[in-house]
Amino acid sequence: MVHTCVVAGCRNRRTPGTTLSFYRFPRDPERKQRWIAAVNREGWVPNDGSRLCSTHFISGKQVKNPRSPDYVPSVFTSAPLSPEMKEPGALEVLDKQEARVEAANALLFLQGQGSSVSGEMGQEEHPQEGEQEASFEESASSSFSTDEEDDDNDDESLSECKKGKLAQASDASVNFEDALKALKKENQALRESVERMSLSESSLRNDAEKVKFYTGLPNFFVLETVMWLLAPHMEGMKNVKLSKFQQLLLTLMRLRLDLRNQDLAYRFGVKVSMVTRTVHQMVNIMSSTLVPTAVFWPSRAELRKNLPAALRASHPDCAVIIDCFTVPFEEPVSRGNQQHQQQGMGTSYNVLKFLIGVAPQGVVTFVSRGVLGNVSDKSLAEGCGFLCKLLPGDVVLANRDLDIADSVAARGAIFKIASTYGSSEGTPLADSSSETPSVQRHVERVISMVKQRYAMLTGPVESPFTTTSERTSNLSTFDKIVQVACALNNLCISAAPLE
Repeated sequence: MVHTCVVAGCRNRRTPGTTLSFYRFPRDPERKQRWIAAVNREGWVPNDGSRLCSTHFISGKQVKNPRSPDYVPSVFTSAPLSPEMKEPGALEVLDKQEARVEAANALLFLQGQGSSVSGEMGQEEHPQEGEQEASFEESASSSFSTDEEDDDNDDESLSECKKGKLAQASDASVNFEDALKALKKENQALRESVERMSLSESSLRNDAEKVKFYTGLPNFFVLETVMWLLAPHMEGMKNVKLSKFQQLLLTLMRLRLDLRNQDLAYRFGVKVSMVTRTVHQMVNIMSSTLVPTAVFWPSRAELRKNLPAALRASHPDCAVIIDCFTVPFEEPVSRGNQQHQQQGMGTSYNVLKFLIGVAPQGVVTFVSRGVLGNVSDKSLAEGCGFLCKLLPGDVVLANRDLDIADSVAARGAIFKIASTYGSSEGTPLADSSSETPSVQRHVERVISMVKQRYAMLTGPVESPFTTTSERTSNLSTFDKIVQVACALNNLCISAAPLE
């Protein structure tokens, strides 16, 4: 059976040796309707024998991917004929794209197939379609510049016309293929560029530096381990726009880079309210699951076993290195308690004060909740539960005088200052003669590593993070953020190597 293209004005049909393809109309009703609309023949409905040739697709063939431009034919003449296609000579002037397609078909037709095709076409087995085929044959021959009826007396002019159109068809075919290759190459480059710029799981998987920059974690394996630990606890979080991995990544970027919520909303394509809710929920989950497994007080045997060389000679009984740090608020906060009011102290404060304890190996082993105002180091240490961790004979090392020597001594432990210059108050506990510059540098490195790794701990703290997050807990969201940052720090390679 001879298949003829159903598009108005298209003269292509299946012939022996042709490189054209002819496609049935799709079975899918929605796609089939789009094909019918693209053919644009009023009142016409395709049957089982209806075919569409490959010249009506940009790439020269149909594509079943809905995202492809060739999912539906799009290359057509600017002025289609009547539905019955009885007047092919009434076509309007083709646009540039159609001219190229027709020229390419002319080239294929003229390359050694003219005579053989004409002989075989006359022997088709469907005489009832003879008149229609003859009409198409006559139309096609006129399109390829034969014009035998009009120019019988001008053979020389006809020959020159054929040569010119053959050259144009060849150039159009080459230009079309080159343009298609260039577009495919450009498309691939754009896809790779978008993938590199995106904040997706695949873009981070093989880029340790990118993982370290955005999350503070050393590589994707550690990030994936954290995701595996938190995923079962994220089932109740309803977020249709962000995946579990994106919710974790957004929260880590908030802690690591201290990005504003509006910035994160732009990066992830969500609303600011969703960013705020996601950060609060993820911090609560990490506080209850990650912190207990990563921030804990080690046994004395473990401390002695892995004591760094910088402290092994001078402080073999060092159990912890401590310091206090403050984080400012974005705005002054009015918040007080009964103890402050009884002491006649004001209720307006603009800093949070924390006590942090780090093992000599560089692992955070203790962090207190934040206390508002200018509370003394002694009051903070006695009220946060730090002293309960100490055993008789433990050495508590600090880089400066924290005024907690008496409180530490009451637990049978010893407080020392790792400074070659001794204490500003001249306390005898600062045995500067036994200290070395390497010990001082070691302590400074251990204390500063957490705040360097997670910029949000440098402040200023936004007011929504200072309120108590749960009724059953006296911890604010920022208290939990500090604890989570310490837990994440413990998953990284220590800034204070053992040797």
